[in-house]
Amino acid sequence: MGDILVLKRPKHFDLDKIFDCGQAFRFEKDGDGVWEGVAFGRVLRVSQDEGHVYLNCTKDEYNDIWKRYLGLDTDYDLVNTDIKNHFENEVITKAMESGDGIRILRQDPWETLCSFIISQNNNIPRIKSLINAVCKSYGEEFEYGGKKYYAFPTPEALLAAGEDGLKALKTGFRAGYLISAAQHCTNGMDLCKIRDEYTYEQGLAELCTIKGVGPKVASCTLLFALDKTSAFPIDVWIKKTIDKYFDGRLDTSSLGEYAGIAQQYLFYYERNL
Repeated sequence: MGDILVLKRPKHFDLDKIFDCGQAFRFEKDGDGVWEGVAFGRVLRVSQDEGHVYLNCTKDEYNDIWKRYLGLDTDYDLVNTDIKNHFENEVITKAMESGDGIRILRQDPWETLCSFIISQNNNIPRIKSLINAVCKSYGEEFEYGGKKYYAFPTPEALLAAGEDGLKALKTGFRAGYLISAAQHCTNGMDLCKIRDEYTYEQGLAELCTIKGVGPKVASCTLLFALDKTSAFPIDVWIKKTIDKYFDGRLDTSSLGEYAGIAQQYLFYYERNL
C-alpha cells in the first residue's frame, strides 16, 4: 500500500470528529480504525492513536497536499483563544470542549461546491450515496492497492452527462443546479480566485449567482474549501442552536475571522448532546 508517514499527534486533532462533523462526505472508517476516502483524485488512508497520526503518503505528498488538507498548518490554540474573545455566551466554552479536535478541512473547491449542492434537503447517508453514484458514473477511475476508486467528476464531465444523466442517479432537482455550477465554472467562474482574491462577502455574492446556490451552500463552500473561516453557514441545527442559547439573535458578522470554526463547535455540540 506504499509509504506510511508517522507524525506526532498535535493538540486539538481528532479524526473521528473531523470526519463526522458534516464537512466531508467521501470518508468512511473501517474496522481497524482507519479513515479512508478520496480527495484531490488520490486515496487518503489516515488513522491515529494517542500519540501519533499515520498517513499513507510520502513526506513530500504530506507537505504538498495533506498537511493543508487536514488543517495541520493551523494553530488551534490561537484559533480557540480568538473564538472565546468574540463570544459573551458561555455555551461556546462547552461547545469547544465537546468539539475539541475538529479541524476545518481544506477540500477541493469544485467537489465541495457540488457536494453541498447535493446536500440540500438531504441526510448524510443519502448525500454520501449520491456523491458516490456521481463519482462512479462520471469520475475518472483509478486503482490503489488493487481496488478501484473514482475521482470527483470535472465540470466538463458533468456537462457531458447532462441534466438527464444526473437525474438518472436520483439527484432530483439538484441535477439542474449541478449543471448550472458546471456551466459557471467552465465559463469564467474561478473558484481559486475566489479563495485567493475575494473577501468573504464577494465570494458569497459570486457563488450565489449559480442556480440553486443560496447563502448556506455558498457559505459551506467558502468555509470548507476556500479559506474563508469567517463564513458561518446556518442550517436547521445551527438555527436551533441560535434559538436555544442566544435567544434567536446572534450577530455572526461580529464573531471574528474564525466564526466558521466556532460554528462547527456549536454544530457538533448540539448534535451530540
